[in-house]
Amino acid sequence: MSPCAACSVRDLSICGVLDETELQKMAAIAYNMRFSAQDPIIDEGEPAEFLFNITGGTVRLYKLLPDGRRQITGFLSSGDFLGIALNESYAYSAEAVDPVMVCRFPRRKLESLLDEFPHLEKRLLGLASNELAQAQDQMVLLGRKTAKEKVVSFLLALSRRQEVNGGALTPVALPMSRSDIADYLGLTTETVSRTFSSLKRDQSIRIEEGGNIALPDIEALETIAEGF
Repeated sequence: MSPCAACSVRDLSICGVLDETELQKMAAIAYNMRFSAQDPIIDEGEPAEFLFNITGGTVRLYKLLPDGRRQITGFLSSGDFLGIALNESYAYSAEAVDPVMVCRFPRRKLESLLDEFPHLEKRLLGLASNELAQAQDQMVLLGRKTAKEKVVSFLLALSRRQEVNGGALTPVALPMSRSDIADYLGLTTETVSRTFSSLKRDQSIRIEEGGNIALPDIEALETIAEGF
């Protein structure tokens, strides 16, 4: 039996469409890696030689602006795929937020499997389309919402992701720092901290031990996120 068959996130990942024989071929080109918190995984501009399936932990994606500031463009977690590149180099950097585990695939060998397994290529295209939709959502988030609406929208997005992954809507695990959230939402760290404090005072959220965020009334938070 392929070691991939026991993977806890198989059904969420690109590998979910493969049968046992196909999984064995996938496992033959995979290399398991672990990263500690803050470790770089890929760097913007370097050759896109590998792709990664995240099997544990949280990854932040970011780009460095010309003035040296950091713009976080997204967070990935278990089941997500990392490293899709339209050109020969990575268009962004990726770092581990907390301890991260990945399966690393050489790009050329994975492309050969895509030719052999068309359903795998279709799954990868679906992941790329989802990445584009998330980028569009991020543009709306940055351009049209207030600080409170941005923070609430972010928490709700994490909540929905947890549910898709088989978890509960609440509490929301929040491994990233307030600074990370600020760089993702286009706010200052101070504004993010004040907004969390305001939401806590209003009893819209509860901050639990370990930094998890409880969402006592999700419908009310959805109303806030929509600007009503």
